[in-house]
Amino acid sequence: MCNTPYGSLNAPSDAPNTHTILLMRSPAWTEDELVLAGALVVKNSWRELRTGDREVQELSELLRALPLHGPEAHALAGFRSPDSVSRKTSDFATNYVPYQGKRTRCGEPTRLMIKAFSEREAEMLQAAQSIEDGIGTGELQLIPQQPDEIDEDGTTAIEGRLLVRRALARERDPRLRKLKIQQFRRGERPLQCEVCDFDFSHVYGSLGDGYIEVHHVTPLYISGTRETKLDDLACLCANCHRMCHRNRPGESWRTPDDLRDEIRKSGESGPH
Repeated sequence: MCNTPYGSLNAPSDAPNTHTILLMRSPAWTEDELVLAGALVVKNSWRELRTGDREVQELSELLRALPLHGPEAHALAGFRSPDSVSRKTSDFATNYVPYQGKRTRCGEPTRLMIKAFSEREAEMLQAAQSIEDGIGTGELQLIPQQPDEIDEDGTTAIEGRLLVRRALARERDPRLRKLKIQQFRRGERPLQCEVCDFDFSHVYGSLGDGYIEVHHVTPLYISGTRETKLDDLACLCANCHRMCHRNRPGESWRTPDDLRDEIRKSGESGPH
């Protein structure tokens, strides 16, 4: 048995290691990939597609272009192959509630995505189109990974990590933040959270003066690739901003109005 570690000193540091590739299984499907596969099945009247179908071949190519997996995954022979895409469409089709035949085994993320398409078909198809548009223009490949794009439990919004990544990148644009604060102050209101009225300067004095965070009011799968307008943004405290982006299985991120409803319902349930 060879005692040489997998990381050979003679191998290029960025090259996938042969031993690792042989041991590695194809990575689990991400939300983005499931959104695209689900859209394919829905457009096919909730029927599975075969390996030789043109739509399966095209989706296989698109999935291999998504900036979600490392070089080791892409080096796998079966990584998001037409066969694997066809099998995933079978998972969607056979686990759809009205289906009467034998169901394939699939994981909880796939079942959640089936539920999302069942309940919000138009919305989810729009999310899939937004991902396709972002890949087609090259925008999503260029956006670096963002802090907090994955929640603490390892999940992202059901619309997909890439759309969350794009939203966070835009929200962290210092130019947009500055312009939004200027717009807010022209209304002669104190610079405070639009959800809970928290005022950083009131609590932290001069240290908090002029500080606020911004959040997209409209989810990016709806607003698409168009230029962000100031009215697309809301000024939020750090806590409310985090709660707007925090995800629960099967949910998308929430708007400030949604978060106000959460606070109201929490208050109605009694004191904490």
